[in-house]
Amino acid sequence: MSQVGAPQGRTWAGSSRSPRSRTLRSVATLTSAVLAVTVLAGCSSDEDADGAPAAAQDNAPTARSLVDDGGTLRWAVDALPATFNAFQADADATTNRVAGAALPALHTLDERGRPRLNPDYLETAEVVETEPRQVVLYKLNQQAVWSDGREIGAADFVAQWRALSGRDTAYWTARNAGYERIEKIEKGKNDLEVRVTFAKPYADWRSLFTPLYPKQVMGSPNSFNDGARTTLKVTAGPFLLRAVDRKTGDLTLARNPRWWGKPAKLDSLVLRAVPRADREAALAGGKLDLAEIDRSTAERIALALKDADAGRSGAQAAQLHGPGSAITPGKALGSWALAHGADEELASEVKAARAENKAAAARYAAAQDTLAGYVVRKSLEPSYTQLSLNGESGPLADERVRRAVARAIDRRELAESVLKPLGLPSDPPGSHLALAGQAAYADSSDALGDQDTKEARALLADAGWVPGGAQKKPAGTKAGSEAGTKPKTAEEADSKKEEADSKKKAEKSDTASDDGLYIVGDDKPGELPAAPRIGPGGPETGTRVLAPAPAAARESAALLARAEALDTGARAAAGPGNAKPDKGVAGAYAPLGSAAPAAVPAASQALGKDGKALSLRFVLPSGPGSETLRSVGDRIVRMLDAVGIRTEITKVSDESFFKDHIASGDYDLALYSWPASAFPATDARPIFAKPEPASDGSLLVEQNYSRVGTDRIDQLFDQAAGTLDEEEAGDLIRQADARIWAAAGSIPLYQRPQLVAARQDVVNAGAWGFAAPQYQDIGFKKSETTKGSPSNR
Repeated sequence: MSQVGAPQGRTWAGSSRSPRSRTLRSVATLTSAVLAVTVLAGCSSDEDADGAPAAAQDNAPTARSLVDDGGTLRWAVDALPATFNAFQADADATTNRVAGAALPALHTLDERGRPRLNPDYLETAEVVETEPRQVVLYKLNQQAVWSDGREIGAADFVAQWRALSGRDTAYWTARNAGYERIEKIEKGKNDLEVRVTFAKPYADWRSLFTPLYPKQVMGSPNSFNDGARTTLKVTAGPFLLRAVDRKTGDLTLARNPRWWGKPAKLDSLVLRAVPRADREAALAGGKLDLAEIDRSTAERIALALKDADAGRSGAQAAQLHGPGSAITPGKALGSWALAHGADEELASEVKAARAENKAAAARYAAAQDTLAGYVVRKSLEPSYTQLSLNGESGPLADERVRRAVARAIDRRELAESVLKPLGLPSDPPGSHLALAGQAAYADSSDALGDQDTKEARALLADAGWVPGGAQKKPAGTKAGSEAGTKPKTAEEADSKKEEADSKKKAEKSDTASDDGLYIVGDDKPGELPAAPRIGPGGPETGTRVLAPAPAAARESAALLARAEALDTGARAAAGPGNAKPDKGVAGAYAPLGSAAPAAVPAASQALGKDGKALSLRFVLPSGPGSETLRSVGDRIVRMLDAVGIRTEITKVSDESFFKDHIASGDYDLALYSWPASAFPATDARPIFAKPEPASDGSLLVEQNYSRVGTDRIDQLFDQAAGTLDEEEAGDLIRQADARIWAAAGSIPLYQRPQLVAARQDVVNAGAWGFAAPQYQDIGFKKSETTKGSPSNR
């Protein structure tokens, strides 16, 4: 991952760091910014793991005998890839889609996110020795060959290991987790056996060598850095790369004639670059066969199908709910009269408007007819959207404030607002490290507790944030002084006056712009200006809301005890508040007997401390694909406002959102997503690793953009990665997750919806959920009346 200018922290920018710092497998997925993300593989092979995915696959599974041979399928992608090397920093989702279709994947994912040995490349793969070293023996499919005719063998494994081990900094690698643990690779009894010996045990060995590149790509720094950026000359999958046309935005994969497995049903697969905002129009124009879509496009297709089921043509649908459908007969007659009136200039304008309305209705009618030929397939993506709380500085550096934010939020309400309208399961995720259906999944959210406004207010009070606190100056501040000292010069006085005027203008503004900054919480409809509360509940009543200093220590100890109880499963021993686990630990959040802030009108609830108001900067993307995030953000703002936390929202461009704000730490609150992984010990570690101070005083955060972590969490990840006992590894991962919840640096909100528009005759494709696509099985269903060639596709 490239260096990001970070005023408050930084990501790793070179290979001179420790192997831990070079563990960069995941890239944050921004649900709005269209930053593509790889879907990471899983590691558990437990056949009897409890639970099932929250939502099933929806990909029109069809036997190969019922799928036509031939045809071209046009599949939308966000952009053509900058590189075809999946191990480089600018690899994206399209890079990985090409790799999945054209390169060896030794293990692929099933519908529950578990890696399964891929028989197209492997006969067996197993740990054959554990002492004195872990040894994995791969037995290759004897038919497996590269597209140049050479057998896949040990030389390819060795080249990839050397490129990704991190020992040679000339290789520009973005991730190498696991490869640095390998001690040696050698040929087995014959050319079809590869022995991989590890210097120390590695539980996630199944994550390695997928994708596997030929030695021509991995064999030298030059070939690694540049050899696979614009082309893949040698491949070994059901498809091979035929052409990339950057002018038209089309990337063409063709059936591989040397493929030894079940032949691809399609003649070719075209990956077409179509931005999310343009996909409805592309589908309506019949330019795509398969495309991930947003909710509005899914609703448009559903409406077209409803019209078709009712027997309405596109023209009839346009009259019912298309452009101009609101024009009454009276308005139409009036328009006709103006178009034929004596005022020639007005008549000309009206005629032009009538012609445009007619053309718009015709376009709408044609689009409805075309969209009725699609179906929306839906499931849940193997990723979740979270609220990230930047704990590096400011109010959120105090864990009590982070926990208060978490306790103020109703995760179920947020999940239901996104998923229920789509008819998808809406249980909020209970884990940062696995999703429902995966073997490692366990709901550890009660390590922190459910939504509880009273507990959130008590936590804030314990941290010193109280009503009226913004007006109270710190002890020692001189009366009548604005900042403890007076301006020494006229220039300083003018500067302070300009700042004060600027603040007053900002406070008076009640218009929220989609571009830039606005304050939420101070300009709500019907809200009165904040004023001191006199009488009961006011600052003069002596209501006890502040807690003694030892309370923080007790609170932290109790919460960690709760996490420890989750670690071991000894929930009954977690503390006296265990009788109501959904409310957290009684007394763990503020001193027993402390009074929460009195209920007061919203205008009087704003909290402050030492003369400063409690306000958090909430950064949201402003792009056309970010409506869901902004809607969720609005709900979060209202929830935080209810406990006295004011929120300053900044809307930024999609291109700037991650690079300039999330990665650099320029935010307090933010919404973005992470892909799930069933290799959490490897893939999730850099996301939750404790930030380390760098030599220049900044923080080395890896991918922990919340800047919140602990040594114990790191230790649990390391232990999980180092044990070959899958049950023990799962237990360690669950312990780590409980502590991540307790740290309150990130709050999982909902599993992301996966909506895919597919032509109705496209089969074995759609919303795959956890599973990896089987590219050779994708195709068009045979017609019921003819078995002819699909050459017209």
